Amino acid sequence: MSPSSIELILTSSPNGPIVVYEAATGSVMASFSGSRSPCRGLTMTGRRLIAASHVSSDTGAGSINIYNWFGSIPFHNFPMPEPVAPLIATLDGAFLFGGGISGSVFSLSSSSGDVIRSVAAHSKAVSSLHLTDDESLVISGSDDGTIAVVPTFKIVVRASLEEKMEMEDLILHKWKAHSDSVTALKSVMGMLVSCSVDCTCKFWNLGDCGALIRTVAFPCAIFRVAFNSTMSRFYAAGANGLVYKGQVKVGRTYKVNTWFKGQSGSIVSLDLVNEERNLVCATEDGCVWMWDVKSGEVTMVLGNEMVSISDMIVVKVNGGLVTKGNNVAIGEGSGLFTSSRLCDGEIIKTLKQITELGEVNDVLLQDKKKAIDMLESAIEMYERLLKLILKEATKAIEEGEEEEDEDDKGKNYKKEDK
Repeated sequence: MSPSSIELILTSSPNGPIVVYEAATGSVMASFSGSRSPCRGLTMTGRRLIAASHVSSDTGAGSINIYNWFGSIPFHNFPMPEPVAPLIATLDGAFLFGGGISGSVFSLSSSSGDVIRSVAAHSKAVSSLHLTDDESLVISGSDDGTIAVVPTFKIVVRASLEEKMEMEDLILHKWKAHSDSVTALKSVMGMLVSCSVDCTCKFWNLGDCGALIRTVAFPCAIFRVAFNSTMSRFYAAGANGLVYKGQVKVGRTYKVNTWFKGQSGSIVSLDLVNEERNLVCATEDGCVWMWDVKSGEVTMVLGNEMVSISDMIVVKVNGGLVTKGNNVAIGEGSGLFTSSRLCDGEIIKTLKQITELGEVNDVLLQDKKKAIDMLESAIEMYERLLKLILKEATKAIEEGEEEEDEDDKGKNYKKEDK
């Protein structure tokens, strides 16, 4: 990680705020309220927005809240056809994917919140979602133990009225992977790693229709797995509060040892930070632990702000941080700016302008949609009017023909009388 790079740790909660920590110091950089976020319901949408699944405490309805760095409450709320839990997004932030309680995977436009398509991928709730590094595949895991692989391009393009794609046309592969709920998915070096409540992590060959490579057994449910940059070691988050360290290959076998101990609750998520010197773990009861990878000692305990944690993600940002009130903005080098150097005031002003432009763009998209709807209504009205005119014209022609027939009959009668 370059000196200008910064890592942020984001945690969500089913009954508390979204909290952002700086990985290097452990200091709280931001806090966002208004989301009751279920498991795996937190993701970054592009570089500047945060998306969180939300389930209403009053109605139980599902939606997705969108935050920017300058407000502590959502500036967009996208209603969903049903409650969704796991969320993922494309790197450019153009599309969101959510896993529903019915087993459907939804694709959404991040700018408008419109649901583009839904894929009935599973018979039970979607419990995990993953997007491959090249963004070509959306992979979902379910409480029914199945894994489904869907090509991304098939579900980010809105279907025409004439097009009716069957589920088998949308799903590339689907198989029974575990005997219990799939808790996490991760693709590494052409392999897919799945974790489950059935106390196993399984390695699958993505290029061979999900052929099983190896099963690694644990003494408890595993909720997340993280790999080092060389893919030689992995770390598994245990429901018993322990972290398990595994060597990917020792001869022909996978070797797993109990590593970090002393967690206060089930570990819902973990990841490597600070150039892989530390392992950060988030526990269900609201704590965030930082461990030294070499010594195995705890270096920091965070999370006094949280009652419970439903998800934790780590975001790497190339650039500085600018604070405003209790919130943080991504600064220089993050890909949002073209100038070589901006002072804090200019960064805040620029980010405000970008946010305002984004909101204006959303309004324009909504206006465009309304204009299209109005145009479609006008076309429909004109079609009805033309049909009415055509009907009246046809009726007039028929009446004219009847009158001519009567005139011809009259002339014939006159000739016969003569």
